[in-house]
Amino acid sequence: MIKEINFKLEQLGEYVSALKEYQQYDLEEIRSNHTLRGAVERYMEISLACMIDICEMVISSEKLRRPDTYRDVILVLGEHNILPMEFARNLAPAAGFRNILVHMYADIDLGKLYSHLQNDIDDLELFAEYIAKYLVSKYE
Repeated sequence: MIKEINFKLEQLGEYVSALKEYQQYDLEEIRSNHTLRGAVERYMEISLACMIDICEMVISSEKLRRPDTYRDVILVLGEHNILPMEFARNLAPAAGFRNILVHMYADIDLGKLYSHLQNDIDDLELFAEYIAKYLVSKYE
């Protein structure tokens, strides 16, 4: 399982790098360029999906309680000190935003998307750091 988690961490790093490149654009540029907007939406979606996948893999490998929602997958890791609990609470709503990107794509609030792009990408990097530290402490 560690190999799969590491692979997902690498993918997440690539997606986050792509998102960081899009931070240079202002809201109006993203609004007016459909290709750019689509790229930001898609990279945000797959970044959040990748984060959720990593949480599910850790939960499975550790045989932790089965979460009821995607939001819960993040909180479960907080409950078991794999992520700091306060960080997990702050990050958990990202799972809801992923659902919006996937299921309500016609109604995406571009202002929220832009805010997440500008303000929350570092949380994905921090998430990856916490998971990497956990893997080192657990398997080395």
